[in-house]
Amino acid sequence: MRPISFLLPLILMAAKPADQPIKTVQVPASAIPKDIKYSGKIINSVKYTDAGGDHLVITTETLSGTYLKDDADTRKAEIHAWNYDLKPGHQLLWKVADLSECPIVDVTAKYVPRTFAVTDLDHNGTAEVWLMYKTACRGDVSPSTMKIVMYEGQKKYAVRGTSRVALGKGESEGGAYTLDAAFKAAPERFRQYATSLWKKNINEVWE
Repeated sequence: MRPISFLLPLILMAAKPADQPIKTVQVPASAIPKDIKYSGKIINSVKYTDAGGDHLVITTETLSGTYLKDDADTRKAEIHAWNYDLKPGHQLLWKVADLSECPIVDVTAKYVPRTFAVTDLDHNGTAEVWLMYKTACRGDVSPSTMKIVMYEGQKKYAVRGTSRVALGKGESEGGAYTLDAAFKAAPERFRQYATSLWKKNINEVWE
């Protein structure tokens, strides 16, 4: 019979909670409270609950290639995200905004499909909200600027780099990334999730 001291780590491993995403509920535009402000085309609109209460996250994109009013040759595209507390008053907890603004060439600012997530990887009761998107000004086949932005509560984490473009004959361009200081000091699970998300979406996909 094996001693209890040998079995204890196995028991603790079995009892350890799995890395399950926090449950989210889709919120249609018609159900968003009137005093909650946002702009653009809704990509995600979800409610989740963590230790801080109920939250609403809205992510949007603008129409790609909107011309600037004062410059007929320059176009821009934008992404936005907002996290609102759903307590009375609907306090804005954080927001994200980024854009591409380009003369003549193609302009892009878009979320990477199927990367939005709400998790609690460190099991502390405070949700992590993950956003991943690309921006680009280009008239050729070249990498996009690519970013991961994650908020745990009101603390921001970021990964910045570029997508990878296949050039043929086994050669490629781009794909490098850098974790910011917040990620470098974060729990290992945060870094693992971020790097895995990056590697799954590193290759440029042409629409």
